[in-house]
Amino acid sequence: MKIDIPVEVEMILDVLNKNNYEGFIVGGCVRDTLLKHVPKDWDITTNCLPEKIIKIFHENNIKTIPTGLKHGTVTAVIDNNNYEITTYRIDGEYKNNRRPENVEFTDEIEKDLSRRDFTINSMAYNREYGLCDPFLGKQDLKRKIVKCVGNPLNRFEEDALRILRGVRFATKLDFKLDEATRYAMFDKGNLLLNISYERIREELCKILLTDKPSLGFNILKELDLLKYIIPELDKCVGLDQKNPYHDKDVFNHCMSALDYTPCNIKTRLAALFHDIAKPECFSIDEKGIGHFYGHNIKGEKLTKNILRRLKFDNKTIDEVSILVKEHMNMPNLENKKSIKKFINRSKIDNVFDLIDLKIADRKSSANPNNIDTILELKDSIKEIINKKEPLSVNDLTINGNDLIELGIKPGKKIGKILNELNELVLEYPEFNTRRYLLDRVKKYM
Repeated sequence: MKIDIPVEVEMILDVLNKNNYEGFIVGGCVRDTLLKHVPKDWDITTNCLPEKIIKIFHENNIKTIPTGLKHGTVTAVIDNNNYEITTYRIDGEYKNNRRPENVEFTDEIEKDLSRRDFTINSMAYNREYGLCDPFLGKQDLKRKIVKCVGNPLNRFEEDALRILRGVRFATKLDFKLDEATRYAMFDKGNLLLNISYERIREELCKILLTDKPSLGFNILKELDLLKYIIPELDKCVGLDQKNPYHDKDVFNHCMSALDYTPCNIKTRLAALFHDIAKPECFSIDEKGIGHFYGHNIKGEKLTKNILRRLKFDNKTIDEVSILVKEHMNMPNLENKKSIKKFINRSKIDNVFDLIDLKIADRKSSANPNNIDTILELKDSIKEIINKKEPLSVNDLTINGNDLIELGIKPGKKIGKILNELNELVLEYPEFNTRRYLLDRVKKYM
């Protein structure tokens, strides 16, 4: 078999070969190429030691960066693209189910491949040798199986994040988990408690950005892993909504909404968490119908807590929380002022994500085809934004300084006047002229 390798990668392999060293492309790029996918990165492995890599590449006028000499990694920079080159290695003892304390370099490619997580990631290739596949990764690709290299219990004890990586690969590729691998994930799931939230967040985001993220979260549910990652979501599993508007339990409703949302992290997080507070807000009336009063308000707080725990950035936390809070709200479509207030609460750069969430939520209900009013709202929002109609105090043609110049003392009164003017121009945008507003303030005084 022959794999097409980019010219820059061939250049790296040639430099190694000319200096009597082995060089292979390895890992994900081999897997993706065999699947006829475009690799995101091209990683190289070699029996050349890191210091020697730096020396021989310098002699060939190729820039290198010593990105991880302790673990044998040097980055070659060609045409502003980075290529990681790592010396064959054997991992030392792992501490706290996270990473090896040290590594030992080796001359054997097979030993290097034996330390990797899954068979489909444990293949290497170069032109001279062909495919180096001691753990039958190519066969598992054909079988559509995610299977650990060696004993899966040992693999997950070494680094428990591999559990989430396995779920991610199964989700992204739509593969099944090998039975022994699956059992080991279930058995060692508690080790995820030793993994940093930052690392867990990165894997969750990658699962969320797959074509059908519900596949991954259903695996997490089936293997009883949600309680270690997002225990609030675990509480949604099996919660019968007992409501004519819903034909799914809370968890499955969230999964359906998740798959209906566009592939961006903000909207997918909002879909995942939009009903997260339903278990805490559940009540049943005298007719046996379930209700979740205020779950969007409580959900906003829960969402912030979860995203903070997972170390998301403040912008993502704020925007996703707004989507969760507003997903139940619907303005009066006959009242443009009501729609403008809806835009303000949602934030103008967030409002179409909210529309996407509302559509996904509706499609996941017992009346999935009833989205006409949401589409009508979307058209109205577009019209308001395209016309650049004033939406907030910041859009007024006067500001606090203008009021001070009229003799109004700085303080709460200025904010009160500006808010009253904003209420006026929300309903009558034609009044948003400097002359009219100043005259109105003078009359007010």
